[in-house]
Amino acid sequence: MSMWKDQLSGKKDAPGPLPEATPPTTPNPAPFTPEPVASTPTPAPRPAAREVKESLIASDLTIEGKIEGTGHVRIAGTFKGDVNVQGDLTIEQGARLSGGVKANKVVIAGELEGNIEAAKQVELLASGALTGDVKCGSMTVATGARMRGQADFGWDGSEPKKKDRDPDAA
Repeated sequence: MSMWKDQLSGKKDAPGPLPEATPPTTPNPAPFTPEPVASTPTPAPRPAAREVKESLIASDLTIEGKIEGTGHVRIAGTFKGDVNVQGDLTIEQGARLSGGVKANKVVIAGELEGNIEAAKQVELLASGALTGDVKCGSMTVATGARMRGQADFGWDGSEPKKKDRDPDAA
């Protein structure tokens, strides 16, 4: 007689139900450690200083126009126009910029033909050439650098101009 019929008919000498199968186990399983889950999502930590991006004008490009905004600008090619950025401006060796500059820090390794206004720091490297006037907080000029123009640096703006001074004052 078949085993299925015996189970269904309810005979006493029929074998009982089959034991449940247990899943196969792997030898020495690694212990499971669940990672803690936060009940509310936490925002990513803010960096201490805002990350600033850098834009590049490649060495094989010539661009004419105007650059304004935040971030750093690196010129390796040729740019004709004004640059006004709240960041750093770097003119690489072999690059050329013709136009006015307003930036936090200006590094010149190539050629700049134009005035620099309101920069905190200007670095004129040995391979650099500047034709124009400079107004900045501090200026570094390397041996071998070339400059033609007037440089005003080190003044914080609180000093009165010569024509504003009282000639009778001591």
